[in-house]
Amino acid sequence: MEDDDKPVGRVLSRRRALAVFGAAGVTFTAVGTAVATNADAAATTPSCVAKPEMTEGPYFVDEGLNRSDLRVDTSDGSVVAGAKFHLVLHVLQLAGSQCKPLPGATVDIWHCDAAGVYSDIAVEGTTGKNYLRGYQVSNRRGIVKFTTILPGWYEGRTVHTHVKIRTTGTDGNAYEFTSQLYFTEQFKAAYLARAPYAAKGTPDTTNDTDMHYADIGDQMLLAPKRTRDGYEAAFAIALDLSDTAVGADDSFQTPGGPGGTPPTGTPPTAAPSA
Repeated sequence: MEDDDKPVGRVLSRRRALAVFGAAGVTFTAVGTAVATNADAAATTPSCVAKPEMTEGPYFVDEGLNRSDLRVDTSDGSVVAGAKFHLVLHVLQLAGSQCKPLPGATVDIWHCDAAGVYSDIAVEGTTGKNYLRGYQVSNRRGIVKFTTILPGWYEGRTVHTHVKIRTTGTDGNAYEFTSQLYFTEQFKAAYLARAPYAAKGTPDTTNDTDMHYADIGDQMLLAPKRTRDGYEAAFAIALDLSDTAVGADDSFQTPGGPGGTPPTGTPPTAAPSA
């Protein structure tokens, strides 16, 4: 894992990006950022830059929950309290000088609740619970959509959401990309000051003092916007599927961490959605 946090990838020229996306109904700004012109893809702004990996950490549990709404704990039917958050991820594949949607990829996200607690972690006292965990399979446009809450915080880490993408590399082997998504200090300060987050107090770690954000976290920043029922954000993650080092197994390797020895399991399988 020591090399997995290294940023990788390349930026497509505006001409090449136009050639790749032009036939798919996508236009480009002067800086080469894709802006979708159809209703579904309009939720994201694809970027032709390979995104950096970050550590998986000890809190990943392969629940095998294929769902879009992560707020329900299926063990008792309860709904987690917190600000409603719609997250749309656009998964892209880098191939030479091309950048295109990646369908059929399994995309997991997981994060703590408003009090900073993860589900299904023995030392957190949440064994058997599965709130704020789940996966979707990217559709033909490379899009997955989740409904969750804005995450809280816990000691020693800035606010973050984990993401894992599992697919197949260009060499035919399993490819696994794991990283974390972040928020600006201004945005965090605003929502963490309201219930139910305010009961936790002020976070002890900012983005700049976080051990993982400091190197490459600014490349994984979300920009949520207010909606009628909460917030929404879209983010594009481009993968270089020929990079076998990044594509290697990202399982947390240190037993006895905050969550104990993490569980293992076969990645969930599902047919690509239309």
